[in-house]
Amino acid sequence: MNQTVNRPSTLSHSQTLRFVLTALFIALVLLLGLTPIGLIPLGFINVTILCVPVIVGTLLLGLKPGLILGFCFGGVSALSAFGIYGTPSALAGALVAASPLLAAIMCFLPRLMVPVVAHFVYKLASKGQEARVGAVSFAAVAGSLTNTILYLGLMLLFYILMGINSEKVLALITGTGLIAGTAEAVVAALISTPVLAALWKVQHK
Repeated sequence: MNQTVNRPSTLSHSQTLRFVLTALFIALVLLLGLTPIGLIPLGFINVTILCVPVIVGTLLLGLKPGLILGFCFGGVSALSAFGIYGTPSALAGALVAASPLLAAIMCFLPRLMVPVVAHFVYKLASKGQEARVGAVSFAAVAGSLTNTILYLGLMLLFYILMGINSEKVLALITGTGLIAGTAEAVVAALISTPVLAALWKVQHK
């Protein structure tokens, strides 16, 4: 008598969905980073929203996919800083010329810390409960500020280490941090909160 053996599939439905969503978020990071869509012009300065898909992806899918998204964010930043895609800023360009290694660290480290900080701040704010919309804003603000503070802080530190004139840079970094950093944190919270609320609602249907 022939018996049919049902073998378990290599990937479960949830795992497949996780891979697909991770790929979609990676594509979104690249789309925003390699096109003007990722910048919101405020007239005096441009505010980036690249932190948003990293934060949303982290809170939706977990820390490991979030780190992948953070790495992609860093890769996009490096492409810009090294002039491979687009025009690098004067500040980033000067550091690249002085030390490509330090410039690469400045591009990747802050972006990799965004999902880490967002993940743990959300866990703390939600008190371990899942799908807590109220905790998303705290995580989004923390993740965005982490990116701003670390990126500009490392830039200033590396300028000092390389002996590049850091006095003028300090004023620019302070102004940029206060204006753009605050605006980016607010934008991250305003976008991430409703987007995650909608995604969680669909996910639990």
